[in-house]
Amino acid sequence: MTKSVPPIVLTFAATDPSGGAGLQADLLTLASIGCHPLSVVTGITVQDTVGVDGVLALDADWVNAQARAILEDMGVAAFKLGMLGSVENVAVIAEIVADYPDVPLLIDPVLASGHGDELAGDEIQDAMIDLLFPQTTLLTPNSLEARRLAFGDDGDDEDEDGGDDENSESLAECARQLLAMGSEYVLITGTHERTSNVINTLYSENGLVRRYSWERLPGTYHGSGCTLTSAIAACLAHGLTMEEAVAEAQEYTWQTLQAGFRPGMGQHIPDRLFWAREEEQGED
Repeated sequence: MTKSVPPIVLTFAATDPSGGAGLQADLLTLASIGCHPLSVVTGITVQDTVGVDGVLALDADWVNAQARAILEDMGVAAFKLGMLGSVENVAVIAEIVADYPDVPLLIDPVLASGHGDELAGDEIQDAMIDLLFPQTTLLTPNSLEARRLAFGDDGDDEDEDGGDDENSESLAECARQLLAMGSEYVLITGTHERTSNVINTLYSENGLVRRYSWERLPGTYHGSGCTLTSAIAACLAHGLTMEEAVAEAQEYTWQTLQAGFRPGMGQHIPDRLFWAREEEQGED
């Protein structure tokens, strides 16, 4: 009897030797949610849980060769993009995904690490806006990335006394700008906002779709954005609608953060296999 093939998702991302973010985070998340993950390496980083010490972007010809080889062999249910490394990589990936217009394209616009290390300059950002955003199904910036992409503003000079309504309106305008750049949906995450709970908000061309509120957990986490976007890609690959996928993926991501651990001297790492460890504890 031939076994069925699990949903297949292809991620384009740079490596993270700590296993907290990047390619390793994508692979762990996709596998944890029952998908078969494919990967194209866009770059190599030198980093740990504290910060990023170096980034080496892979040659665009190698990025193209990796992707073309695997896509000629297997069909994919979703594309997930993380750190792309160079303008040349953005351009070649835009050409690749354009050949698969029916496959959902999800972009986690990695502009900086969780520690604040710069990972994408203005040229890469502009190339993404021009070449990739018009093809995007879902864009998942955090609030700082949303302001930077929409207005070139990281929001750091915002009034400390700014209320939730004021922040929400500001991010709604960011979403309108990002949707105008071509993405079908925008999910803005609120970890960096000064709110008692973390508020994530999904927008479409028709405006606000849904606002989600999550308990704000203590500590900071390395790779939460990678985890969330990969989880949404996995849920879409399993056949869920966008709203269903976004809701399910947030629940999964929150559970990974609640079960997160701190293996080094820096940030916590989400436990993408929390469910397996819960089962182990239940057997004891």
